[in-house]
Order: sequence, then C-alpha cells, then structure tokens
Amino acid sequence: MTKAELVSFIAGETKVAKKAVDAFLKSLVDAVHQTLKKGGEIRINSLGTFKVVQRKARTGVNPQTKAKMKIPAKKAPGFRAAKALKDAVHGTAKKSGKKK
Repeated sequence: MTKAELVSFIAGETKVAKKAVDAFLKSLVDAVHQTLKKGGEIRINSLGTFKVVQRKARTGVNPQTKAKMKIPAKKAPGFRAAKALKDAVHGTAKKSGKKK
C-alpha cells in the first residue's frame, strides 16, 4: 500500500478530507523521526513500538571480492510488532464485541 492509498483508505473510513489525513500522516511520520532522532521510543497500542537499536560491530564479506571487511557499530531504527498485530497477521485476532 502506498502513502496515497493509505490516505484514501483512512479518509474513506473516517469521512475526513484527504488533505487533513495527509497532514495528520505527515505529522505522525515527523513525530516518529524526531523521537527516534533523540533516542526515544513510540508505542502505539495494537500496532507496535518504534525505537532505536544499537547494532554491534561485526565482520562481513564483500560478495564481489570475497574480502573480509569490518562493519562498524551503528544505531538503526527498529520496530517490534504488538501482539494484536501479530495475531491479525496469523489470522488469530480476537473479534470485538460483547460477551453473551
């Protein structure tokens, strides 16, 4: 799904103008960027957690020359899916509704 498709989907579901949805989505992405840049994390219930992870230095191999090379340690963005998202992907999501 592209950004334009996501904006259209959300606009259709919420009956909000596409321009407003696009502005909201841009704000959400900016908030994620700024928070991760500061080393923080963002948790969204039923979606997951965005956070910065530290990758260790390691030895790699150049696939063209087969020469060994050192890959330095670095920070990278990470995402951990929430249980609700994992269940939805596996098809075991609980159905919402009142118990009888």
